[in-house]
Amino acid sequence: MLSIIVPVLDEETSIATALFRLRPFLARGAELVVVDGGSLDGTVAAARPYASRVVIAPRGRGAQLAAGAVAAAGTALVFLHADTELPDDADRLIAAALASRAWGRFDVAIAGGHPVLAVVAAMMNLRSRLTGIATGDQAMFMTKAAYAAAGGVPDIALMEDIALSKRLKRIGRPACLKAKVTTSGRRWQRHGVARTIFLMWSLRFLYWAGAPPDLLARWYGYRPRG
Repeated sequence: MLSIIVPVLDEETSIATALFRLRPFLARGAELVVVDGGSLDGTVAAARPYASRVVIAPRGRGAQLAAGAVAAAGTALVFLHADTELPDDADRLIAAALASRAWGRFDVAIAGGHPVLAVVAAMMNLRSRLTGIATGDQAMFMTKAAYAAAGGVPDIALMEDIALSKRLKRIGRPACLKAKVTTSGRRWQRHGVARTIFLMWSLRFLYWAGAPPDLLARWYGYRPRG
């Protein structure tokens, strides 16, 4: 069984629509685990009608994904951002990929009218193929056994996808699926494409240089834990 794990925070206005899109996967036997990190709005109430279960966890993507993995009953996990949409046959594609690999990710497309977004997505996909490092926007998936063998996802607020990729690479290279997930381009358009590219590359460099992930998360715009 596939467990779809969705970390959320203050997404009352959009979460129902995002989770409704996942209903076909549930009809085919998947489960949907929503992990709330302490929303101050009605996110939890909005999510409950669509989720197999809603879990409350400390805020931070790493902590939320780890809590979701503990709660998951499936033998395969997919970590899905709330603003990212899976392809219609994602469950079949994941099952086929995990028949020969321990983990993987999808190619990504960024929704939005700016022509540079397609170039950004293409570069993300190419970089991921070359390095074997996946981003959260690419809907990382893995067997639960591989997740456990890798030591799980670290409890960090940002760059948890990079850290988890590095752990999983010790087991094997990822399956890099050409099928695309579609992620929202709102942040890119709101803050400007060039500025967002600069920010993301700066955060990655600072993480590589040893900067604390909680500090990077605040620079990225996450609400501080409290």
